[in-house]
Amino acid sequence: MSYFVFRNNTVESFFPKGYVFSGYDDISVIPENASAYVWFYQATLGFDQSALENTLRGYREKFSFVLGRIGPDKPFYVLTMEELYAVPFTEDDKRVRRAIGEYNDCLWDAGRTHTNVKVLDFSAFIRRYPNDEAVDWKFYFVSQMGINPRLAKDFRVWWDRKLESVALKRKKCLVLDLDNTLWGGVLGEDGVSGIRIGGDYPGKAFRFFQEALLELSRTGVILAVCSKNNEADVLEAWGKNPYLVLRKEHFSAYRINWTDKASNLRELAEELNIGLDSFVFVDDNPAEREIVRQMLPMVSVPEFPRQPYELPLFFKKMVEDYFTVYTVTEEDRKKTEQYKANAARVRAQQAFTDFGSYLESLDIRMSLEEADDFNIPRIAQMTQKTNQFNLTTRRYTDSDIRRFLSEGWKIWCLRVSDRFGDSGITGCIFFDGTTIDTFLLSCRILGKGIETAFLKYALALLREQGVVSVEACYVPTAKNSQVSGFYERCGFSLKAEEPGGAKRYSLALQDADLKTDKYYHITSR
Repeated sequence: MSYFVFRNNTVESFFPKGYVFSGYDDISVIPENASAYVWFYQATLGFDQSALENTLRGYREKFSFVLGRIGPDKPFYVLTMEELYAVPFTEDDKRVRRAIGEYNDCLWDAGRTHTNVKVLDFSAFIRRYPNDEAVDWKFYFVSQMGINPRLAKDFRVWWDRKLESVALKRKKCLVLDLDNTLWGGVLGEDGVSGIRIGGDYPGKAFRFFQEALLELSRTGVILAVCSKNNEADVLEAWGKNPYLVLRKEHFSAYRINWTDKASNLRELAEELNIGLDSFVFVDDNPAEREIVRQMLPMVSVPEFPRQPYELPLFFKKMVEDYFTVYTVTEEDRKKTEQYKANAARVRAQQAFTDFGSYLESLDIRMSLEEADDFNIPRIAQMTQKTNQFNLTTRRYTDSDIRRFLSEGWKIWCLRVSDRFGDSGITGCIFFDGTTIDTFLLSCRILGKGIETAFLKYALALLREQGVVSVEACYVPTAKNSQVSGFYERCGFSLKAEEPGGAKRYSLALQDADLKTDKYYHITSR
């Protein structure tokens, strides 16, 4: 992707290689071949308050001018403005501060009214540093760098994480220890009423931490427990201690036993049907953290604070590093219940000896929905996050999807539910003309034949619309080997296979068997 940056000072060192920059405060050129744009204006450094105020108003007008000339299908990343240097001659002169506030309000308004505009709060980055580190005057006078170039490396890390948050990419599951992590003390020694949670310090710090974790789970982060403890003791604590915020119902899965934690994490990943690279593991014991780092290097293991009063800062950094997203979809908010329902499905399957009878008992309901303003963010999120059942693993933003629709693509998403609950939007298929560009499903609904029924029903809709044949491809990655033969199993003919493993297929729809099994109740709208 090629980025074009509108700027009013020297910022080249703050962005990765390949970015193209405007002249200083120059909006005369808006290159149409850029695939994304960045607006990075900061407050002019100076002393004439009236002149600064007028300059900031001019920046608002220039931003609005550029916004009106960038198509709605192009991502536009906009950074808010901070006052990096100010000398208040009088306490009551707030003209510049008000002008900066009005400028930022203009940006936020654009973010609310334009789906391609993503406003990034620059204050979240610059406030990490003392005021006297924000500007290096030597570089300002020599090369017009309004921001200290020593912050460039940190900024690039922050910038990359922000782009991931806009793409709705983050870790999926937070796995938590219990003793001296979610509460103070050791349950097996101190008892249900003796663990420190709520009340005075340090209990109030642990309760604060649990409150924060509960709110994090409401944004779609799965919570799980991995603890060396007696399960009966923990269940008693969850049921009887009135000061606990997090209880059994807040966790999608748990392993409470005396098995090594690396083995337990592997089991949790299998039960939840997500990759270990989606896990963040939190444990107060440095030895346990190191074992997990050594045995499961794909799991993220942050350093736990030594003192409970450091938990708020630890939580904030953990969220910034692993869990922040630009927006939250409706499916995200239901994640805990969806994964708990999935575990219930697994247990129900064990009661059947015949797989068909099990599928029929589920009462599976599937609905194909055309892409629209309500589901596009979720569709984009799935292209960014889905790895295992993803035939091409092409990553798209919501702006990309809107552009595809304007170009005539057919894009459908799949909503699935059964007697255990609503799994939400868990699959999508993109047709570029008669070519399947993207076909993917969330791993949590796999294993029930839904993927085949979804594809066949979508192809049947195309056939009804007069399409006679379709083409498709499989592009191998490190994680999608399970779908390497999926199109063959669905009746597609292999046209070519490249040395790297990529395959191209075709299917004549008039001759294809597109009937779906009776277990699936499918509709479209």
